[in-house]
Amino acid sequence: MTRKLSGKAFLAFPEMMNMLKSELSRRLDYDTSSSKEYGDLLYCPDYPEEKEEPYWASTVMREPFALEFASIKEAASSLKALQRNWAPYQFQCFRRAALIQDNLPYINLKARAFPLEIPKSPVGLYTLTSEHSLIASSSTSSPLPAGRLNFVEDHENPPSRAYLKIQESLSLAHFFFGVNFPKAGQKCFEAGACPGGWTWVLAELGSEILAVDRAELAPKLMKNPLVTFRAHDAFTLKPEELGDFDWVFSDVICYPERLLQWIKMWLESGRTKNMICTIKMQGEIDWNIVAEFAKIPNSKIVHLNYNKHELTWIHCEKAINTERSDEK
Repeated sequence: MTRKLSGKAFLAFPEMMNMLKSELSRRLDYDTSSSKEYGDLLYCPDYPEEKEEPYWASTVMREPFALEFASIKEAASSLKALQRNWAPYQFQCFRRAALIQDNLPYINLKARAFPLEIPKSPVGLYTLTSEHSLIASSSTSSPLPAGRLNFVEDHENPPSRAYLKIQESLSLAHFFFGVNFPKAGQKCFEAGACPGGWTWVLAELGSEILAVDRAELAPKLMKNPLVTFRAHDAFTLKPEELGDFDWVFSDVICYPERLLQWIKMWLESGRTKNMICTIKMQGEIDWNIVAEFAKIPNSKIVHLNYNKHELTWIHCEKAINTERSDEK
């Protein structure tokens, strides 16, 4: 038996439920006292349809419903009757959930190799609330299973795990804006590049990188012919001193106010059309300054699967996107 539910349900990133609740309260002015938790899933029965959705949710159940079922096949048949693609989020009844998933059409739930193109097909989300009941939604905010992008990790070559953040953000830049990945013949500037996780990804893609930091990169990157290193405070260098770049990146630990000024300087210079920057949070989040990042045209703020207490700002101008990813 299917029963439509009011409101929305938000799936928090792992270990980020407190951040999700804080954002709902402080940024979105929503009282979570009436909400119900199913592991990392927060069901908010009176969440207004028109209200903005939180960054700290990996995906959102936009049209939630409750389903009671007598058997695994009945649960799978009921979901398939609504749409093809379904992904699980489970905090209990793991074996039963796996059997339901086995009876649904196949979708890729494994870690993926970079670079990749995020599929555009809709994917629903369901969560078992007991052995014979679940909460689900065929309409969600992400085309990724449970809203998370997991990569096959390289434990040998990258100098830091930060490389996963740029892989994820470049994949999202392509998905949201249609812009291609950096490639051979393109120039990238990375501010605060040490030890070189982001620079490593860009070099693997074949682009040329100007990497600026007070400390040197990992030895292999310092010898890479695609990498030019400059020892300097990257935020004090003016775009006019450095030239034009296809991409500008920053994963620098700094106050959001300083990052915002630096971003605006680059955009006003006209010397780049693509930027990806990490907004580092220190203590309580200043949502007013985050809103200033969100106001910048042709940009999007996301919380990455590989982010922690930080957000990622992505800016791409569609006018430069002349190729499709399948032409790489």
